[in-house]
Amino acid sequence: MYIYNVTINIDDSVHDEWLIWMESHIPEVLNTGKFISAKFTEVLVEEEMGGKTYSVQYTANSKEDVEAYYKEDADELRIEALKKFGDKMLAFRTELKLIKEFYPINVSN
Repeated sequence: MYIYNVTINIDDSVHDEWLIWMESHIPEVLNTGKFISAKFTEVLVEEEMGGKTYSVQYTANSKEDVEAYYKEDADELRIEALKKFGDKMLAFRTELKLIKEFYPINVSN
């Protein structure tokens, strides 16, 4: 499994509007068919530049799915965000490869 992680700092002046917009943007990304789920989280840091920081983690079955997203969908969806929020939003993207998941072992006495 692969995780396409987008970390976004959003300016306070458009924060509430952006949160509402994300409620439709995340499903739009999922509807490309390249990802199987998404997690939307707030990054708990104090930013020197101000604003609030969030992370969206899109889970894909394969690296090929992530690459297909870049090739077929990413530009159009990024342009939409830039048109709407411009320099009030700063985003950077990372890819993660899941090696192994661990869960607690239930030990009964």
